[in-house]
Amino acid sequence: MAEPELKIQTPWEEIRDCIGRNDPAGLTETLDRIPSSDVARALARLDDEERMRVFQMLDPEDAADVIEELEDSQGADILEDLPAHEAAPILDAMESDRRADIVGELEEEDAEEILSRMDPEEAQDVRELLQHDPESAGGVMMTEYLAYPGDTEVGTVLREVREQTDAGDEVGLPYAYILSETGKLAGVLSLREALMAPATKRVKDLMIPNPVYVFTDTGLQELDDIFERYPFWALPVTDEHGVLEGVVRRVDLEEAWSEAQGRSFLRFSGIVSGDELRSMPLWERSRRRLSWLFVNLLLSGVAASVVLAYQKTIDSVFLLVFFMPVIANISGCNGNQAVAVSIRELALGLIKPEDFFHVWMKELFVGLINGASLGAVLGVVAVVFGGGSPMLGLVVGLAFFLNILVAVSLGGLIPLLLRRFKIDPALGAPPILTTITDMCGFMLVLGLASIALATGLL
Repeated sequence: MAEPELKIQTPWEEIRDCIGRNDPAGLTETLDRIPSSDVARALARLDDEERMRVFQMLDPEDAADVIEELEDSQGADILEDLPAHEAAPILDAMESDRRADIVGELEEEDAEEILSRMDPEEAQDVRELLQHDPESAGGVMMTEYLAYPGDTEVGTVLREVREQTDAGDEVGLPYAYILSETGKLAGVLSLREALMAPATKRVKDLMIPNPVYVFTDTGLQELDDIFERYPFWALPVTDEHGVLEGVVRRVDLEEAWSEAQGRSFLRFSGIVSGDELRSMPLWERSRRRLSWLFVNLLLSGVAASVVLAYQKTIDSVFLLVFFMPVIANISGCNGNQAVAVSIRELALGLIKPEDFFHVWMKELFVGLINGASLGAVLGVVAVVFGGGSPMLGLVVGLAFFLNILVAVSLGGLIPLLLRRFKIDPALGAPPILTTITDMCGFMLVLGLASIALATGLL
C-alpha cells in the first residue's frame, strides 16, 4: 500500500492555517521558526484582512519584533489597518529609532491618533525624533543608551545593567556614556573594562575622554565614512552644544544607507515617491507610476515632434530612420552616466551647485573622447549601409559626436541646477536629459542631412 505523499507547506500557508484555527501560540511558534529574511515575503503573500489578523493574534512584543523585520512603509501600512488602541502598544514595544521611522510613514491623522494612545513619554520621544532629517544621525539614532555622571561608581553601573537585563529592557550597547556636570558628553566607558574594575572605582577614571561623536544633523554619507575609518559598534550623537541626544549603531546606519540608496534608485527609475512595494494597494501603486509616466509621455511627444519638421529630409534619405534612435539612445546613456556621477559627488560633498564650470569642463573632455570614438564607429557604419556615401557617414558621425557633447554637459550640470532649486536630482534629471538629448539628436542628424541635401553633397 503506497504511503500518502507528505505535503510541504509554504510559510504563508502555515500562517493561514494558524489564522484559520485561531491559534495564537501556533502562530508565534511558526513566526519564530521562519527565517527572519522570509517573514516579510510571507506576510506580503497574505491579503489585508489576514495580515491584520496576524497582528491581532500576537502580543505587542512579538508583533513589534515582526514589524521590525519589515520595510518601514510595509510596517506603517499594517499599523494603519489596525485600530489605534491595538497599534499603540505595538509601537510602545519597539526600539525608538524604528518606532519613529514607522510613525513617519503614517498619515498625519493616523499617526496622531496612535500617538495619543501610546505611553506619553514614548510618544514625546517619537515626536522629538521626527523633528530630525530622516537621512541624518538624528533621524537614525536610538534614544536607549546608558549615561552616567563621572562620579558614579562602577558597581552602580553594573548593577543597573543587570537589573535592565533581568527586566528584559536591554539597551544592547557595549558602552556607557559619561556626562560632565553640565550634562555634556565627556567620555565613553567600555562595559567590558568596567567588569574588570573594582566596584568602588569612579567611571570618570576608566572612561576614554574626548570620544569620537557626531551631531544630530550629520549626514548618512559622513556617518558611513566614520564607521569605515573606525571599528566602532556605535557612535554618540550630540546637539550643537555637546549634550548627548542619542546613539547611532553601525547596523542602523547600514540599514538607513541602504534604504536611502534604494529610494534614490526608485526615483531615478520614475517611482516619484521613492518608495513602492507590491503589497501596497493596487490603485495607489498605479497612481504613483502614472503621475510620472504622463509627464514622460508629454516630454516624449515634444521630442518626437522634431521629426515632423524634417519629413522631406526623411523621405529623401530614409536610411536616417535607422540611425536616429541609435544616436538618441547612446547619447542618453552617456548623459545618464554623467548624471549618476554628479548625484554621487553631490551626496559625498565633493561638489556644490555653484561648481558649474568645474563639472562642465570635466565632462566636456570625457565627451570629446567618447563622442569622437563613437561618432567615428557609427559614421563608418553609415558609409557601409549608405552604399559608400562618405557624406552620409560624416552627417551621422558628426551629429552623434555633437549630441554626446550635449548629453554629457547636461548630464553633469542638470543635477547641480536641480539641487540649487531644492529639487531631487534623481527625480528630475532623467526625463529632462532624455527629452533634450532626443530633441538635439533628431535635430542634429536631420538638420545636417538637410544642409547636405540643399548643397547637393548628399
